[in-house]
Amino acid sequence: MSLKFFINLKRTTKTEPDRFTAKKDGLSLKGTNGAVVILIHGLTGTPHEMRFIAKFLNKKGYSVLCPRLANHGEPIHILKNTRWQDCYQSVKDVFIATRRTHSGPIFAGGLSMGALLALLLTAEFKDSIAGICCLSPTLFYDGWNVPWYRCFLPLFYLPPLKHILYFKEEPPYGIKNEALRRRVHKYYSNACLIDEEGADKNGYPYFPVSLLHQLQLLVKYLKTMLPSITIPVQLIQAQEDDMTSINNSSFIYHRIASRIKEMVLLHDSYHMITADQERATVAQKMDEFFTRVTNNPAPDMK
Repeated sequence: MSLKFFINLKRTTKTEPDRFTAKKDGLSLKGTNGAVVILIHGLTGTPHEMRFIAKFLNKKGYSVLCPRLANHGEPIHILKNTRWQDCYQSVKDVFIATRRTHSGPIFAGGLSMGALLALLLTAEFKDSIAGICCLSPTLFYDGWNVPWYRCFLPLFYLPPLKHILYFKEEPPYGIKNEALRRRVHKYYSNACLIDEEGADKNGYPYFPVSLLHQLQLLVKYLKTMLPSITIPVQLIQAQEDDMTSINNSSFIYHRIASRIKEMVLLHDSYHMITADQERATVAQKMDEFFTRVTNNPAPDMK
């Protein structure tokens, strides 16, 4: 995760975020087997990064919902004032609406910060969720391509710095597949801070420091909730994850109280495993896990 700072002094006025203003809805695919999977994209990402997984699971019979997180798709000066609670509410709203209309099992899966939101959903609604899959969970940035100065990040969380500082992401963008990386690079390398053209599909090339602070606050809260999680949990992560090492999955694995839990390690991908070289393997492993849980639920899920 090679990043560099960009300072924007033109837009420092705080704009109140509105979780209902996202420009485009997320993905919604109707299935045939009575089960629902809620897929959660990552911070500054888009539902598009979950598209392959969504279509794969839908072909297996699942209804799939992938909501767009709060203010994602909006101009970056709105996005940067989003709280982690706003993002979680986006997921929670979809889950509550789904629970009202579906009697079958409900699963959840999330990428990066989306994995943390799935865990949080599980901690709050453990009696209503059949199982979750955490993809490249991000508790701390410790991947092989994270810059040495990451230890100084807390200094940048103080105002006014967190309101005017942005990271600009550079290769490999969490992607090992060279063809896909070139396509992403073509967009990211030409994008400017206030140009949100393409953000709906490709995500934001600039990462507000204020959102990194929100991620840290989410992680702090989630750590206290991990021991209360008892439903089946699957963790999938690349051994070569450039942003977050497998220590993230290990941390979660050893702190949750789930009787059914597993870690799956990939050998030919980076962080964005839902779109990278082994995306088909990821989707297959998720399907196998959900099927196994449905057929053989944990004792506390019967």
